[in-house]
Amino acid sequence: MFPALVRKTWLDDRRALIGWATGVALFTVVYTSFYSQFQGAAELKQAALPQGMLDFLGIADMLSPAGYLQATIFSLTGPLLVLMCAITLTARTIARPEEDGSMELLLANPLSRVAFAAQRLAATGSAITVVAAIPLILLMIVVPRVGMAISLSHVAAAGVGLIALVWCFTGITFLVGAASGARGTVMAVTGVLAVTTYLANAIGGMSDGWQWLRWLSPFHYFIGTDPLRTGWHPAQLLTLVAVGAVTAAVGVFLFDRRDVGV
Repeated sequence: MFPALVRKTWLDDRRALIGWATGVALFTVVYTSFYSQFQGAAELKQAALPQGMLDFLGIADMLSPAGYLQATIFSLTGPLLVLMCAITLTARTIARPEEDGSMELLLANPLSRVAFAAQRLAATGSAITVVAAIPLILLMIVVPRVGMAISLSHVAAAGVGLIALVWCFTGITFLVGAASGARGTVMAVTGVLAVTTYLANAIGGMSDGWQWLRWLSPFHYFIGTDPLRTGWHPAQLLTLVAVGAVTAAVGVFLFDRRDVGV
């Protein structure tokens, strides 16, 4: 049996979760299912995108199954969708009850602040993980059906990388929310951080003199190793998980010591 606060968090967020899950599922299935039709105009599609744009997005080509999946699912839109879900839902764990005045009521329950923060984070983190795992689950089903000649192990590596990326940003978002108690601040800081680190990875991949920037970006550890072609990179995945875990722990620590008006 799950703790009452975990169940309440899931219940409060159920509509948003259903919406995000549906959107991510439709996005994954629609784009992957278009692969066979895309191949008919592949040369035209490849020529339509300047090489500079392909380099910026980190896409070697759009003709191979690995290149197509990276271009459509794992390069920009897919991560953007799941990160928006993670940031939006995680911003609710601490900041929303502080802003709507329900924090005092929630903390009146026989729970320590640490237990409160941990249970809220566990509920939201598990829900976000389910949403982030949808591309992985669906691709394992759809990829063989549409005739993509790509190792399912490599597809799984990219899918797990997306989950690890989401865990990383969930921890960061929770830390900002626990420290500030303001959803506007959470959305602004994490949104800017996501865009900045994405650009750092892209610029680092395009310019020899700026390659060091990639090591500062979570996106490099997610997709910079090209898992759709090279497979599993445990050290990079563990780096993302470690960043998420450490920032989440720091967030719990700060929330336990911050004055929230109770």
